[in-house]
Amino acid sequence: MNARARATHPARVIASSILLIALTATAALLLHAHPAQDSARTVLYLHGRIYTNDPQHPWAQALAVRDGKIICVGAISHVLTECAGEAHPETINLRGKFVMPGFNDAHVHLGWAGEGMLSVRLYGAASIEELKKRLAAGIASHKPGEWITGAGWDHTLWPAKQFPNRWELDDVSPQNPVLLTHVSGHVAIANSMALKLAELDKNSPNPQGGELEHNASGELTGMLKEGPAMERVRMRIPDATVEQRRRGILLVLADLAKNGVTSAQDNSEWDDFRAYKQLKEDGKLTVRITEWLHFTEPVNDLQNKRAEGGTTDPWLKTGALKFVTDGALGSRTAAMLEPYSDDAKATGILIMEPDKLRAMAIERDKASFQLNFHAIGDRANRITLDIFEAVAKANGKRDRRDRIEHAQVVASDDLPRLAKLNVIASMQPSHQTTDMRWAESRVGPDRIKGAYAWATLEKSGARLAFGTDYPVEVVSPFRGLYACVTRQLPDGTPAAGWQPQEKISLQDCIRAYTSGSAYAEFEEGKKGELKAGEYADFIVLSNDLTKVPPSAYVNTEVLRTVAGGRTVYEKP
Repeated sequence: MNARARATHPARVIASSILLIALTATAALLLHAHPAQDSARTVLYLHGRIYTNDPQHPWAQALAVRDGKIICVGAISHVLTECAGEAHPETINLRGKFVMPGFNDAHVHLGWAGEGMLSVRLYGAASIEELKKRLAAGIASHKPGEWITGAGWDHTLWPAKQFPNRWELDDVSPQNPVLLTHVSGHVAIANSMALKLAELDKNSPNPQGGELEHNASGELTGMLKEGPAMERVRMRIPDATVEQRRRGILLVLADLAKNGVTSAQDNSEWDDFRAYKQLKEDGKLTVRITEWLHFTEPVNDLQNKRAEGGTTDPWLKTGALKFVTDGALGSRTAAMLEPYSDDAKATGILIMEPDKLRAMAIERDKASFQLNFHAIGDRANRITLDIFEAVAKANGKRDRRDRIEHAQVVASDDLPRLAKLNVIASMQPSHQTTDMRWAESRVGPDRIKGAYAWATLEKSGARLAFGTDYPVEVVSPFRGLYACVTRQLPDGTPAAGWQPQEKISLQDCIRAYTSGSAYAEFEEGKKGELKAGEYADFIVLSNDLTKVPPSAYVNTEVLRTVAGGRTVYEKP
C-alpha cells in the first residue's frame, strides 16, 4: 500500500444508508467503551471451547481475567478453585462457543480508512457507469467549487478492465474538482478541474517516482500513478477538520471491533496518531495500535516522534519505519526484473534510487529503528533484501526484525533469503483472493510460482505476519483464513485451489494473524495467545473454525470482542 504524504481528504456528505449502518456499529462499540485503563475486577469466562493458540496447551474450557490480563486458563474446575480470587467475581457463560485470541492485523491504514468512511465510496463498482452514478450522487449535496474525493474503484472488475479518464469524470463533475483513488492506493484519477487547480497540463514533467499518464495525442488523461504524482493534486485539497478526522476514525474502530481485531499495526499520518491519543484519553480507543513512522523524514524528526509517541504503552505506541519501494501489480507499477507479460513496455516504478535508499536505511538502522519496506514486484523485493543485508553488514548484529510488507512476487532465488536474513514476511492473504483473477496474466506462468508464496516461505523458516491492508481489502480476517486454506474464489473455484502448493493450514494461518503479528512488532509473550500473563484480548465466534468447512469461515460472525479485559463489541 502506498505511503501517502497526505491522505485523501473526506467529502462532507455520506449516503444516508451507509451513515446509518456505520453509526449503528459505532453505537454498539461505544456502548462498551471505557477509559483506557484495564478492568481491575475479576471476570470468569466459563463453558467455552477455547482455542488458546498455545501449542503446549491448545484447548481450554475457561479463563479468568483481571487487570486487563489473563490470570488463569484451563479446565472449569481449575479456574473456579484456583483463579476466582474475590468472593463474587463476575461470570460469563460462553455456552460452548468457540473462543480464540483477537486478531492482530499486521498492516492497516486507519486514517485513510476513516477518511474513506466520509468520502464517496466506490468499492465494488462494477463499471465506469456505476462509478459515475455514485460520483454524481456525492456531488449532488456539494456546492460548486467544493472538492470531491472518493476511494475504492477497481478497473479489473469492469468489462473493459481499462483505467478511467478525466473526460468521463467531467461528464458528471463540470463544476467540482474531483480526485478518486484506486482500491490499491497506488493510482488515482483526477478530473479536468482538479488538474487545472493543480497547475498540471500536457507539458508538466513526471515527478520522481511517479507518472502523469498521457494519451496518444499527448494530453493528460487524469491518471496519476504513485504517490509523488497523486500528491501534485492532493496538496490542493483542504485539510480535514479535527472533528472530521475523529468521526471517521470512530467509525473505523467500530469496524475493527465488529470483525474481531484487537490490535492493529498502522500506517497513517501523525495527525491521526494524535487523534488516537485523544481517543485513548477520552476512553474511546478500543484497539491496540502500533503506529509506523515515515521512513523518509529526517532522523531527528523521527526520534522526536518516537519520544513523543512512546514505544512501551500497551495501547498506543510507535513502531517501525515504513517505506514504499514500488507500486502495485494491478496498475503495473510494481517494479519487476523483466517486463510485464501482458505489457512488454512496462517494468514498473521504483520510488527511490537504490543507492540512496541503502544509505538512508543504514543511517536509520543505526538509530535503532526497525525497517519496514513495501515491496510487491520481484525487483523491488530483491532490492529490499539487498538493502537489509547491507544494513546488517554495516551496523552489525542485533534483533532487527526488519519486514517486507506484501512480499507479493518474489524471485525463486530470493525466497530463501528472507529466512536467512531473519526478515519477516508481512503478507495479506486476501490480496491473493482479489488478485488471482488477473495476476498470472501480469507476470506469466513461471514468475507466478513465487507469488503469494506462504507455504514456501513458511517451510524455509521465514516468519509470517498476516493482515489485510485495510481499507484496500475489507478488515475481516475470516476472508484471509479462507484464502490460506483454499486459495479459491468465494464460489469455490478452481476446485483444487489456485497455485495450491502454497496453501497453509488453518492453525498456521491463525498463528500468523495473531502471535506471528505480535512477534513482528516485538510483542510476543504479551499478546497472540490465551495464556496466563498475556493481554486479555480475545473473541467469541458464531462458528467453531476447527469444525466447519472453509466455506463457512467467511460467514462467521463475531459475537463478542474483548480487549484489555473489557467487552468493546457485542453482537446486538
